[in-house]
Amino acid sequence: MHDSSLLPLGRRRTIADRLLRGESVVANELAGEFDVSEDAIRRDLRALAQDGICKRVYGGALPLSPASTPMESRAVEDIPRKRALARAAVDLIGKGQSVFLDTGSTNLQLAGVLPTDRQLIVITNSIMIAAALANRTDISLFVIGGSVNTQVGGCVDARSIQEMRRFRIDLCFLGACAMSSAAGLAGFSMPDVDFKIALLEASTSKALMLTSAKAETTAPFTIGAVTDIDHVILERDAPVPFASKLRAAGLNIIVAGAPTE
Repeated sequence: MHDSSLLPLGRRRTIADRLLRGESVVANELAGEFDVSEDAIRRDLRALAQDGICKRVYGGALPLSPASTPMESRAVEDIPRKRALARAAVDLIGKGQSVFLDTGSTNLQLAGVLPTDRQLIVITNSIMIAAALANRTDISLFVIGGSVNTQVGGCVDARSIQEMRRFRIDLCFLGACAMSSAAGLAGFSMPDVDFKIALLEASTSKALMLTSAKAETTAPFTIGAVTDIDHVILERDAPVPFASKLRAAGLNIIVAGAPTE
């Protein structure tokens, strides 16, 4: 049993961690565990549902976070849309640059369309991206080490951050979780968010490929403001007001072409 003096914010974070790991929760069990009323737990679950972390059901809640879906599953979802974003992003990459590809299924598509004539240095913390580029003789590939976080499909621990900071990064492509024109960038996993914050600080130029499903969405952990990103690549059907607000904030907006099979 937890200390009943635990503040609601701390209790909600503990519950959120379980939901983000893909676990369902039961209200009366949580009430007993935390030594609080079921009404208090229901308020917690209501708040977490509003944050997009769970779906409330009778007697508890089910996980709703995209982060609870294994990377292997996300990697095969909406491939034509993600590939269209990747093709539009290629023009941002200059010859001889050092480019960091963060974990993410859209960045995996970018790895597959990187030009062969630019003598790139590519750094990644993603297991799948590293595997996709392992046989590219035209690329100098560096893989960030550390403990593999299966939730995000790569290494995002303290050691990973330390290794990443040893590189001079000309351009990074941040793995997208959620982006709101008002609230900024956010993520579902605290270790992943910590890594992304450090990556933005270490990179000269920052880019983000965003599927329309992630536009004007939020997540529980803050990464930064929209102005921490220089370039945003959007789908053709991205909300027009969202794109206009990003452009007004000074971001370079690139609109991808139509998806093709």
